[in-house]
Amino acid sequence: MAAGGFSRLPNGTVVVALNLPRPLASAPGAGSVRVLVHAHNRARALTRLRNLGLRAVYLRGNGAPPTPDEITAVLHHPDGLIWRTAPGPEIAAAVVAAELWHPIRALIRRPA
Repeated sequence: MAAGGFSRLPNGTVVVALNLPRPLASAPGAGSVRVLVHAHNRARALTRLRNLGLRAVYLRGNGAPPTPDEITAVLHHPDGLIWRTAPGPEIAAAVVAAELWHPIRALIRRPA
């Protein structure tokens, strides 16, 4: 099950954050990604991900809600859907903090 959570904003919208296995990974254990979605409610946020081909995405609980920095990043992106490498045992947190956020189309781009 993917770790994740959500934060409700003062205007009624939500930001959903999920740690997911990297799609189209060439090797098992190739890492995971932190995906942020801005939407009107949690159901619409998950629907946006499912429409992009990430079918088995569910949010159970609020164990890893987005940080204030993550909320700011997703609110300033025109699509409201971004990702970057999630911190893990093989990846140092300092490396992840230095990585910029990417638009979702860079993650699900099909190889040629």
